[in-house]
Amino acid sequence: MKSELVRKLNEKSATIGIVGLGYVGLPLMLRYSEVGYRVIGFDVDESKVRALMEGKSYIEHISSDSISKALKQGFEPTTDFSRASEADALILCVPTPLNKYREPDLSFVLNTTDSLVPYLRAGQVVSLESTTYPGTTDEELLPRVESRGLKVGKDAFLVFSPEREDPGNPNFTTRSIPKVCGGYTPECLEVGLALYGQVIDKVVPVSSTRAAELTKLLENIHRAVNIGLVNEMKIVADKMNIDIHEVIRAAATKPFGFVPYYPGPGLGGHCIPIDPFYLTWKAREYGVHTRFIELAGEVNSSMPDYVIHKVVGALNQRKKSINGSRVLVLGIAYKKNVDDMRESPCVMLMERLRDLGAEVAYSDPHIPVFPKMREHHFDLSSVALTPENLANFDCVLVGTDHDRFDYELIKAHAGLIVDSRGRYREPAAHIIKA
Repeated sequence: MKSELVRKLNEKSATIGIVGLGYVGLPLMLRYSEVGYRVIGFDVDESKVRALMEGKSYIEHISSDSISKALKQGFEPTTDFSRASEADALILCVPTPLNKYREPDLSFVLNTTDSLVPYLRAGQVVSLESTTYPGTTDEELLPRVESRGLKVGKDAFLVFSPEREDPGNPNFTTRSIPKVCGGYTPECLEVGLALYGQVIDKVVPVSSTRAAELTKLLENIHRAVNIGLVNEMKIVADKMNIDIHEVIRAAATKPFGFVPYYPGPGLGGHCIPIDPFYLTWKAREYGVHTRFIELAGEVNSSMPDYVIHKVVGALNQRKKSINGSRVLVLGIAYKKNVDDMRESPCVMLMERLRDLGAEVAYSDPHIPVFPKMREHHFDLSSVALTPENLANFDCVLVGTDHDRFDYELIKAHAGLIVDSRGRYREPAAHIIKA
């Protein structure tokens, strides 16, 4: 069974099923289509499947032309999970958020797996790419796969290979980012290496699914902890009337021993604000308290309140109350130059401003209309940055520093700017660093 599946994967005669067609699944689908595999894309969102069938992309940095090309190469988007039996490989790319108690929410992974289980068959490999705590693949997916009477490692194969997408990064693609892969058994790993070997330039094998799961958490916790450090340094530097961004630029000239991280209004994206909590939650099962990680999380979670405090103080200096003030938030994506709003701290800024009585608007060239979100609700459209519009706001808050903003225009016509990203290097009386 293993040899036949490896052969089909290596010869590109296997059918690949991508489950979840978002920021991770869609680029992966395009890569498999590009090299010649037949790909079936599964998603529960009928509007996404409809758009794909019409050759339309709903992610800014993925072109509609690339979707149309994939369709011509045989890509089939569907909401029909019974077609999972047609696939030789099923790659799960679904969200792993936190619940309201800041605990791992595996409902998307488990519900998706349960939807696939009735259609699993011998000779398939299931790969989970969703970021999760060590043990998820073995403890949750394994029994579900084997409930079909399949022996994992013999009849079917199970791997964990964490996604490493960086939306909007022009320097790295799905193909060029090395892929970590761990299997439940050595046979599973061999199949996993064949699954990814034809589409990724470098596949990095590890000894187990648990090692692969922890690898992804370490990558993102590394960033979260270092961003927490520099966010705390920003507060210290501000008290000392020192520009932290100037300090970081100077420190980054050291050719060894220092990696620059940059402060901001909080953490955003699907990984860095969430992944540390997956590990801290699981670590408690082993009697370990991850104090260092949790402290960084506390610092990062406090940054939106720090920025709002700076806005309130800046308005107060101008004898204005936050209640009734008109505030324009520049950029609501979680990082610059993308349309990705997952866990964006700018949305938290908007909510805190609204709760304090401010009249909130936003401008973001990548997000023309505020999207429907599970937990955040604004009936707003992006405001055009004209001299007249800018002059009508009591405060302009730089939340996400997109390159497409005309910062000189903003500086010239905004009466008050609160800059949470360090975009403005030169001091000015109406620019407040936050």
